[in-house]
Amino acid sequence: MAEVVERKKKKKAEDPNAKFVVQPEENAPPIDTSKWPLLLKNYDRLLVRTGHYTPLPFGCSPLSRSLELYLLYGILNLDKPVNPSSHEVVSWIKRIMKCEKTGHSGTLDPKVSGCLLVCLNRATRLVKAQQSAGKEYVCIVRFHSDPGGVPKIKRALDMLMGACFQRPPVISAVKRQLRVRTIYEAKLVEYNEKRHMAIFWVSCEAGTYIRTMCVHIGLFLGVGAHMQELRRVRSGVLDENIYMSTMHDVLDAQFMYENLRDEKYLRRVVYPLELILTNYPRIVVKDSAVNAICYGAQLMIPGVLRFEKNIDVGSEIVMMTTKGEAVATGIAQMTTAVITSVDHGTVAVIKRVIMERDTYNMRWGFGPRATDKKKLILAGKLTEKGRPNEKTPRDWLLGQGRWSWLPKLTGEKEEEEEEEAPKKKRKKEAEEDAPAEEPEKKKKKKKAAEDA
Repeated sequence: MAEVVERKKKKKAEDPNAKFVVQPEENAPPIDTSKWPLLLKNYDRLLVRTGHYTPLPFGCSPLSRSLELYLLYGILNLDKPVNPSSHEVVSWIKRIMKCEKTGHSGTLDPKVSGCLLVCLNRATRLVKAQQSAGKEYVCIVRFHSDPGGVPKIKRALDMLMGACFQRPPVISAVKRQLRVRTIYEAKLVEYNEKRHMAIFWVSCEAGTYIRTMCVHIGLFLGVGAHMQELRRVRSGVLDENIYMSTMHDVLDAQFMYENLRDEKYLRRVVYPLELILTNYPRIVVKDSAVNAICYGAQLMIPGVLRFEKNIDVGSEIVMMTTKGEAVATGIAQMTTAVITSVDHGTVAVIKRVIMERDTYNMRWGFGPRATDKKKLILAGKLTEKGRPNEKTPRDWLLGQGRWSWLPKLTGEKEEEEEEEAPKKKRKKEAEEDAPAEEPEKKKKKKKAAEDA
């Protein structure tokens, strides 16, 4: 063994190119996917259905998109200022960014500041999906008299946690109808005894009115209370500590791009829409299945590469490419265990298509039947939708001649089979009766021979 090692060393020493060759390490470090961006984070933790697929030279990583495409699928985590309404702020963003479409998720009252998700162009397809995401607020409440100290305020907040009835305030943009909203958690941050004011943090369901919650706290303590100030600190996966930008940041970034052609500031303000889908269970699809999904096809088992561990029937999932692009959101039709074990069936139905059609190449319509069908349509022998007309060849309809491999498009064969069935039945019955008749004929012949 030692001699073999020495020979290898001598060969390396003799080879002039040996010093330029990087030798593989015996103990290679594992790839750390926890630092991969957006939907590719922790990619190695996804369950593998198959590793065999053909990568197609289409699409790219969301962070590598050209600026024009980057802004088409962009979102802003805007720090909404106090006084202007959410609609005013979004219209200003539209004018500054020169966008075709803008939309916002989760309206804030004019006097409320904080996180406002603004979707640009094609990202507006996700506005409704994000409106139902959970929210977090920091609120200042003013009590009308002494509430009795910190312990009582904490007790009041604890009592209001969970599902509770709420009626929207008198000044509101929605119908004042009694409804149930869930408060997940509430914590007292600070209390000022002299001013009878308290600051509390609350995590709640979308559509919860914090103004109404402050009134309920006052009723519970028996002193009365109202909301003094409110700020939203989180909306879905976006919070005020990361990804947030102000109106001035947006204006400056657009100025830098238009005048100096420096796009790095614009890329720091605008983020890919995949950012708000990072909390969805993921299913990685093959490149060959992407365009079919963009045209509305269901995701079937053969199109799945990897999938999340915690998928349940009816849960909302995101379909993504191997490059980390969001293709569509969908409703799961199988659990993780079923996806692992079956070899056919529908994995998910489409809820909202995100990617534009024909971003990836079409992978259907190249078979012999589809090719012949296109030729007949061009020749006018089939209608625009591929249906037969007066010029359609008879062989195409009957699946004969050069199209003998086609399934027949008429019911002639079935009709012929129905007509032949009674004839076959009669023939069979005659054959069954024939052996019984033969002995009688033989007896008659014997009698005739004896008489003779």
